[in-house]
Amino acid sequence: MIRRVSATSCLSATAFRSFTKWSFKSSQFHGESLDSSVSPILIPGIHVFHCPDEVGIVAKLSDCIAAKGGNILGYDVFVPENKNVFYSRSEFIFDPVKWPRSQMDEDFQTIAQKFSALSSVVRVPSLDPKYKIALLLSKQDHCLVEMLHRWQDGKLPVDITCVISNHERAPNTHIMRFLQRHGISYHYLPTTDQNKIEEEILELVKDSDFLVLARYMQLLSANFLKDYGKDVINIHHGLLPSFKGRNPVKQAFDAGVKLIGATSHFVTEELDSGPIIEQMVERVSHRDNLRSFVQKSEDLEKKCLMKAIKSYCELRVLPYGIQKTVVF
Repeated sequence: MIRRVSATSCLSATAFRSFTKWSFKSSQFHGESLDSSVSPILIPGIHVFHCPDEVGIVAKLSDCIAAKGGNILGYDVFVPENKNVFYSRSEFIFDPVKWPRSQMDEDFQTIAQKFSALSSVVRVPSLDPKYKIALLLSKQDHCLVEMLHRWQDGKLPVDITCVISNHERAPNTHIMRFLQRHGISYHYLPTTDQNKIEEEILELVKDSDFLVLARYMQLLSANFLKDYGKDVINIHHGLLPSFKGRNPVKQAFDAGVKLIGATSHFVTEELDSGPIIEQMVERVSHRDNLRSFVQKSEDLEKKCLMKAIKSYCELRVLPYGIQKTVVF
């Protein structure tokens, strides 16, 4: 059951910590999503909340914002049927002079304690630093190229700290020149089945807020995921939960599917089984050959991964149970 609260009718006056086997482990969320030009004085903020369901949560959260002179622009609520759990995401504008950033954290934390919240996270895009992310990839470049171009255009609200690959790239290629021009380091770490070089990777990514596997065709061990301790987002070139493992596009082609897809999900110990963030599909037919399957798949992968990263940075993705997500 989804309850949607109208900001105009009801509210116009007005990191994640582990709680299942997987969680959003970053304590702060960074990036830019809302239009800061709404007012020359007021700036936008985002708050997400997850707690046991009870009467009065929405009223308390909206009163908190209104009491500081803020105004809610949008409010989404999700309460699963027959489950005692509450999720919400609010977008609001406020005057940082009247409501200092540090005080905002304290005010929402007071409400979190009152309702025994499992998660209460605030982000102010114009004041908080962007996410720092590291990218891992193998031979294919299409997802990396898309990310770099969107990042350059200011459409990807992150700072890219480094690119790591188990495939070497010539220094005169477009990608290498781009990375060098923008001061993004590139690390070639050749891996084998016997040596995944995970200690070296951990050292390079230890200061990142989350990792992105932009078609990294290597498995990350349980020890790596535990030692890293933060979220890892992967793009799978198939429509999960079908066609897991190697060469899912060939699997789909051989199966004669009529829809081909891409899936962005969180990485867990079990291959291609993490909670799904985003999925996209495109129709195919008997006229398509394997080459056109691959071409359509690559286009879907780029779009799907970008959408997942943007949603994550905008606090739209919340863990739901053990295997699911709420995506506002």
